[in-house]
Amino acid sequence: MRKVVIVGGGSAGWMAAAYLNGALNKQGQDQKVKITLIESPNIPRISVGEATIPSMRHLLAVVGVDENDFMRATDATFKQSIKYVNWVSKNNSFYHHPFSRYTNYPLDNSGADWIKSDRSIPYMETVSAQPILCELGRSPLLLSNWDRETPLTYAYHMNAQKFADYLTSFSIARGVEHIQENLLNVNQRENGFISSVVTDGDSVINGDLFIDCTGFRAKLIGEAMEIGVEDCSEWLLCDRAVTMHIPYEENYPGTVRPYTTATALSNGWIWDIPMQSQRSIGYVHSSHFISEDEAESEMRAYQGHDSARLSSRQIKFSVERRQKLWEKNCIAIGLSGGFIEPLESTGLYLSDLGAVALAEHFPSEDRDIEAMSYRYNRVLSNRFYEILDFINMHYCLTKRTDTKFWRTIQRPEHVNDRLKAKLEYWRSKSPTAMDFEDQCFANLSTTSSNNLTFSHAPVDTAALWNHESYLCILLGMDFMATEFQQSENTFRPPPVVYDAVIDKLRKGHQQLPPHELWLQKNAGMSNYDFGTKPVGWVA
Repeated sequence: MRKVVIVGGGSAGWMAAAYLNGALNKQGQDQKVKITLIESPNIPRISVGEATIPSMRHLLAVVGVDENDFMRATDATFKQSIKYVNWVSKNNSFYHHPFSRYTNYPLDNSGADWIKSDRSIPYMETVSAQPILCELGRSPLLLSNWDRETPLTYAYHMNAQKFADYLTSFSIARGVEHIQENLLNVNQRENGFISSVVTDGDSVINGDLFIDCTGFRAKLIGEAMEIGVEDCSEWLLCDRAVTMHIPYEENYPGTVRPYTTATALSNGWIWDIPMQSQRSIGYVHSSHFISEDEAESEMRAYQGHDSARLSSRQIKFSVERRQKLWEKNCIAIGLSGGFIEPLESTGLYLSDLGAVALAEHFPSEDRDIEAMSYRYNRVLSNRFYEILDFINMHYCLTKRTDTKFWRTIQRPEHVNDRLKAKLEYWRSKSPTAMDFEDQCFANLSTTSSNNLTFSHAPVDTAALWNHESYLCILLGMDFMATEFQQSENTFRPPPVVYDAVIDKLRKGHQQLPPHELWLQKNAGMSNYDFGTKPVGWVA
């Protein structure tokens, strides 16, 4: 029996434990792999509202949880989109990045056609009903619990600490061993592999694989394995966040928005995540352009006068990636592997991906580790750079010049070369699926098999965001606006809205219930202030 030892709990540790148990042990029915999680009882978890992407639904399905139970336990709500406010200009304009859209086959010319139109309708509203349905506050699911039709793709907002607690009890009941002790030492063999870890409870835990979920401290991958980090802060300048929770008992806004809001402020942006009992907001900003006190004041001004009595929390972070996530028999998952600002809700996703990829590359014997770790590191590094490019794009396309931060972030030296190449190419051709290709295996490397390093530059494989998502951000940020304004062609037709989008919007307007009503009926949300049904909705 292979033994996996996870050091560190929190969302990352328990997601890894739950997923590996679900995938490798058939949700605890088999015990092919012994999974032990060691968690310090003294280290507090960072509790903020978290937004996810749809991949979370795969993790929950493999783990074996009931969606309604999960939502009740974690204060969860549905997330169907990210609404970007004031990113193009400081004029209260916005656009959505939704999860569902219509694609015209065999060749999707929607982006190229919209660029040549009069742009009187936002691009995403021509290919997706979800932005308007989000603005109407509709649930992505029908009201009846027995009717699990999914008209719209969705993810979740949730309380990350409650999520970790939920997975803890769920996983222990299905055979995961839980040790609540502090890590003291890491024992290694002569070849550098970890043989065991020692705790302050005099426990010596042996294992075949050791997963580092110790957060920024990186006790295994950083301290024991001595794997350094790559600084990526030149592409993303934000390095601080100030956060706050707003309970509905004190301030219920009258609805629970089924989307995340990302509003650009003077020196960064603020997330606004609605859960069942509260909203979580956080101002992600750059300490080089604004002080902590100024950032907190700006966040409180965003919330309004009622925020004076609410406590806040300051969080420091560095945008960086571990040079290797898997070294010998040690794998970093979560913050121990790096951090990237959560503009596209990728925090939990990277932990999710780490667990899913490990299950797929799980070595049955130590001799398989070299090949498995090479490919694992390649896939995870590619995915990090894909996220980095995608978030970098939100900043570099802004038209804002109202503060030094916004003037600086869009300068060429803060746009990485991969993204520059994409943007230049897409001035000639609208993004399509074939713009993203890559395969890289160890035997393709130009280095020797005894020194497996990447000879191929990182490539965006669109595993997370395909050409449709790139079109969403590009055209939401008014890509090629200068060329549009300078065009000699004065006739610009109105944008075409596809019939399938109009039909989806009509049906959703009539059939999909208010988001908060679905939560009350199926997820146990309290009725804070629910009044009449929205116009057009038929119960």
